[in-house]
Amino acid sequence: MSADLPADSPDAIETLIQRCLRGDQIAWDLIVGRHWRKVFNLAYKFVGKHDEAEDLTQDIFLKIFKSLDTFDRRANFQTWLISVSRNLCIDHYRSVRRERDMIDRAVDANELSPASPDADPVAALEQRDRVALLRQAMAALPDALRTAVLMRDIQELSYREIADRLRLPEGTVKSRINRGRRELARQIRKLRGEDYGPSRSSDDRSRTGAY
Repeated sequence: MSADLPADSPDAIETLIQRCLRGDQIAWDLIVGRHWRKVFNLAYKFVGKHDEAEDLTQDIFLKIFKSLDTFDRRANFQTWLISVSRNLCIDHYRSVRRERDMIDRAVDANELSPASPDADPVAALEQRDRVALLRQAMAALPDALRTAVLMRDIQELSYREIADRLRLPEGTVKSRINRGRRELARQIRKLRGEDYGPSRSSDDRSRTGAY
């Protein structure tokens, strides 16, 4: 890159992008270094926790790197980067909210304790049903996914604490939690008779002999 070009000039940005697309790690580090703080601040507004904001920022930059070849060179690069980052933050927020809403309908840490003897009999029965449903759905998860979900959503440990306890990279922990939540939600729908996904259709075809 020419020393006469301002770092944020279109030509300088274009040169960095071309270098990144050729696999130049130094060029990518320059882009990340210049924009990390802005993306981190944006992520923090959505998640509200420093460690989660850092994780989300790393994920955002990874996706931006994979999308570099889609950047319209006629646009302002920083504006594009922040716009993509905001959309990814929104997607992350919606995904987490959907997962938690699905789990919260069946998972309540307070419900895992015995019902009060003074509780309304109908409410106590409903509570026992929800606990039984949760336990049945959790039991259907592979051990690794069940452990990750319990530690995150019931014990409310941070990703870092879970990674330390399981002696795994944080990325692996996050992947297990996300897969565990999706599978738990699927098992709950299945137990409630609400799962009309491909797996159920396959079972139905097998039972009826249709292929």
